[in-house]
Amino acid sequence: MSHILTLVAPAGDLDTPTLARVRAALAALGADAGTPDWLAEAEAADIPFAGLAPEQAIAAARATLGEAPVDAIATLSEGRRKRLLLADMDSTIVTTETLDEMAAFAGLKERIAGITRRSMNGELDFRAALIERVGMLKGLDESALQRTWEATEITPGAQALVATMRANGAHCAIVSGGFTWFTGRVAERLGFHAHYSNTLELADGKLAGTVAEPILDRDAKLATLKRLAAEHGLPLSAALTVGDGANDLAMLQAAGLGVAWRAKPVVAAAARARVDHADLRALLFAQGYRAAEIIPGA
Repeated sequence: MSHILTLVAPAGDLDTPTLARVRAALAALGADAGTPDWLAEAEAADIPFAGLAPEQAIAAARATLGEAPVDAIATLSEGRRKRLLLADMDSTIVTTETLDEMAAFAGLKERIAGITRRSMNGELDFRAALIERVGMLKGLDESALQRTWEATEITPGAQALVATMRANGAHCAIVSGGFTWFTGRVAERLGFHAHYSNTLELADGKLAGTVAEPILDRDAKLATLKRLAAEHGLPLSAALTVGDGANDLAMLQAAGLGVAWRAKPVVAAAARARVDHADLRALLFAQGYRAAEIIPGA
C-alpha cells in the first residue's frame, strides 16, 4: 500500500469497531484499504490504503469519527520514520506561553496574552508583536524568569518523542520564537541536541525591554529547517516539524511530516496533519513506532 492512515486517541479511546468504520469509509471512496494494525492497543492503529489522496482519506476519517477524540494522520508508507525533529517550544513542547507567564509577574498577563493569541493566529506581524510585548515588560526583575521556569510544565509525550527519535538516530532541535533562557533549559531536560530562539536583553538584573537581533521569526524557522536538513544530508521529506502558531506554518508545510499541535485555527486549517486529542507520542505512532519501541524518557 502506498499510504498509511494512522488513528491515535487518548489511551483506551480507540476500538476495533471504530477502525472498521473508518476502513469502510475509505473503501466507499474507492480506496484499497488494508487490515488495521494495532500499534498500541486501544490507542493507536495503522490502516494501509492506496488509490486515494491523503487529504481525502483524512477527510473521510474525520467525517466518520465525528466528535470522537481520535486524531487521523496520513503519511506515505515509504520513509515514515523521520531523521530530523524540529519542534516549537511554547504551547507545544511545554504547555504554556512562557512570555505570557512572565507577564503575570508584572500584572500584565491578560493584556500580553491577548496580543500573543492574535500573533499566533496570524492576525499580527510576529516580529512587531514580540517587540511590543517584551517592551511592556521593561524593568521586570530577572527573578521572574526563574519563577516562570519553576512553574513550566512539559507537554505529555514530549520526553518520549525526543528520547525515541534520538535513540533511533534522529537529530532533535527546538526552534522557538521564545527565549534562549527557556529553550536551553527545556533542551537540556529533554535531550534535544540543539535549540534556536531569541535572546532577552537584561540590564542590572532587570529586563531591558528589548530582544537581541536577529529576531527568530517564521522565516527563520523555515530557514533553520532547511539548514539543519542540509547539514545532516537529509531531504526535507525526512524531517518532522511540530508547532501550534502561525509562525510555525511555513516549516510545517515544508517538512515531510508537519504536525499542527493543538493549533490555532489558521494553522489547523492549513496544515496537512494535526493532533487535537492525543499526546505528543502521536508523532511517534504517525511514524509507525509501536508502543513497545517507545522510550518513556527520563
